[in-house]
This record gives sequence, structure tokens and C-alpha cells, in this order.
Amino acid sequence: MTDVGKKRVVLAYSGGLDTSCILVWLIEQGFDVVAFLANIGQEEDFEAAREKALKLGAIKVVILDVRREFVEDYIWPSIQANGQYEDRYLLGTALARPCIARSQIMVAKEEGADYVSHGATGKGNDQIRFELACYALYPKVQVIAPWKQPEFYNRFHGRNELFEYAKQHGIPLPVTPKSPWSMDANLMHISFESGILENPKTHRPPGLFQMTSDLEKAPDQPEKLEIEFKKGVPVKVRNLDDGTVKEGALELFEYLNVVGSKHGVGRIDIVENRFIGMKSRGLYETPGGAILLAAHMDIETFTMDREVRRLKRDMDVKFAEQVYRGFWFSPECEFLRFCISKSQECVEGSVQLFVYKGGVHILGRESPLSLYNEELVSMNVQGDYDPRDAAGFIRVNALRLREFRRLREKDASNGCV
Repeated sequence: MTDVGKKRVVLAYSGGLDTSCILVWLIEQGFDVVAFLANIGQEEDFEAAREKALKLGAIKVVILDVRREFVEDYIWPSIQANGQYEDRYLLGTALARPCIARSQIMVAKEEGADYVSHGATGKGNDQIRFELACYALYPKVQVIAPWKQPEFYNRFHGRNELFEYAKQHGIPLPVTPKSPWSMDANLMHISFESGILENPKTHRPPGLFQMTSDLEKAPDQPEKLEIEFKKGVPVKVRNLDDGTVKEGALELFEYLNVVGSKHGVGRIDIVENRFIGMKSRGLYETPGGAILLAAHMDIETFTMDREVRRLKRDMDVKFAEQVYRGFWFSPECEFLRFCISKSQECVEGSVQLFVYKGGVHILGRESPLSLYNEELVSMNVQGDYDPRDAAGFIRVNALRLREFRRLREKDASNGCV
């Protein structure tokens, strides 16, 4: 790297070995480093991380609690969109990255820093998510990604070199052995990948999951909940067994995490397609998100017009792809979020469900804006419906089927397959 003088960089800092080494390395390159930590619900000793960063030479440490905005500004739009990448992954990490990046850029602007840095590797999705968000929010910013710079990755081929560098520079080393896989945690989920999990045939080791109970240890009695929605957003949860009620966005989501965790809800083991072009194996646990997804899909179907929902399902898939690929702050994702939000204006009502041994099971639902007409659909009441109309409806829909069969039979008689 060329000599940049004393320029200022805001580093997304975790307090772990990698970003601690990056912090010291950036100082070696002539930067003043502002260490930035975002509290998105991960278990972290933030004050210990602050002291460590200052001891290593950071000129300042900024710690922001963004848990509530993470729920309200990122998780809730994803619930409205039934956000699932490739039909299974609930986007826990993908949603957290733009939330972190937005705060990091805010700090960079406040600190007069033209540079930001992160510790994401050159093979994963996070580098894309961080950097696209930063460029979208702060076009003139320069991103320093050490794991993509030859002078860094040629020097540090792996953790052994990082450990040696840490010893040389007085960087405290982990006091416990590192797990043979990588883990990322936030309020919404915990993800596990790499290491021994890279072999897709390898079964997950016992004790890997940390956020949810093993099904064998989960309660033998189900727990009943009622979740109330307005405009597709959960506004209240009531435990029908013990009467507990939670309303605030953060409080509600944290409570569903507790209930879902106790019952082992939200575990998946998948192979997914990274945006960068390779497949990867990931294990995820998303207890509260899994409960809300099931409840939202139910109340949405109950209250939304059939053809609108057909259109929205396509938008849901596009939304998940855009978020997964790091385009949260793109014009197309902003447009989709607007359209999805518009579709949720009548998604209102409550869903009753129970959680049990890893499953979320719907019991019933009600809504003042329901499109369900009990008299119209009843097999015992004719209602405002003439069965004779169905005959014409069926004949019209059969036209193309008859013509297709006629053409096939004609082709067969001429020796065509």
C-alpha cells in the first residue's frame, strides 16, 4: 500500500483475533483508526472490546446500540416480504449487514473519515453486502478490505500467521480454543459455516447450536401464542397459556426468540448459492423469525386478494435475492420494499398457533379485513352462488385443453410424436 499519511479509517471491529490484527495492521499502514462496534443483539462484552481496541492503538471507539432499528427497519420489512432466500434461509446475516453498514457510514461522516474497513473474507457474501452498502450511502468513501489485498493475504495465509502477529504486537489471544467452524450471531439468528462443516455430508456435531434447544430436551408440552398484525407487521404477542403480553418491536421479537428457542424452533441445515458464484453449506437457527414467518404467511393469505398475492410472491423472491446479494440500498430494492409495504395495508388480524418440538403449527386466525366469506364457501349454505355458473367456467377453461389434445391426436395419426 502506498503511503497515505495520517488518514482516518472507521473499522468494523468485533474484538476478535482477525479484526484486532487488522486494527494494528491499519495503524502500521499509517492510518488513525476509529473502531466501530454495532450492538445488533450478539453476546459481546462491549466494554472489554472498547478497552482492547484503545490498548491496541485505536484513537477512538464508537459503540452503537442498533437493536431496535434492526428489528423495525430491517427484520419487519423482511417479515412483510416473507423473506426466505432459496425458500429456506431467513436472511439473518444478510439483513444485519446493511444495518451495521448504515451506522458505520454515519460514524465515518461524523469523524471526517474517508475510509472504512472490515474483516470479511474475499470468498463470502459479507464483503459484497458491506461494500455495496457503503458505496451506496457514501459514494466517495474508500473501502479497505485487507483479506482482498495481496500485501495482507500473502503475509497472513491463515490463523497461524495471525497468532504469530498477535504475539509480536501484544494482541491478547483467545483464552479458549476456537471452534472448528465459524459463527456469526445477532438478534435474529446464529449462523455456522466453514471448517468441518465444509464437507456437506458431515453431520453437525452435538452441541453446535447455541440459540435453540435440542428437540430431545425441548418441553413435552406445546406452548400457545396469539400474534397480532397491522399492515403486515407484528404489533402484539400474547401467550395463551400464561397470559404474558409483549408489544414493543424489540421486546416482542426478543420474547418470540425466547419461546422459539425453548422449543427448538427455526433450525435448518442447507447448501445455498452464494452471490459470488460458489455453493456453500450453512446451518442456521432463527427461532423468533421462524414463528413470525409462519404467522405472517397465514394472515396474509387470509386477508390478501388472490391475484395481488400471486404478484407479491414474485416480489418476495426478488426481495430475498436482492437482500442476500447486498442490494438493500439499491433503487430496485427500495422500489420493491415500497410495493410490498403497499400490499400489506390490509394484512391485519391475529393468528393463534402453538410451538412444539421444533414445529410451528397454526390453530386459527381472525381479521376485521378478512376476505374469507364463511357463507359463500359453506357446503351447507348455497349463499350468493349459482352452481350452474361453474359448468360454463369449466367449459371455457377446457377449451385449450381440448384443442391441445386434438392437435396431439392429429400429429400422432400423421406419424408425429
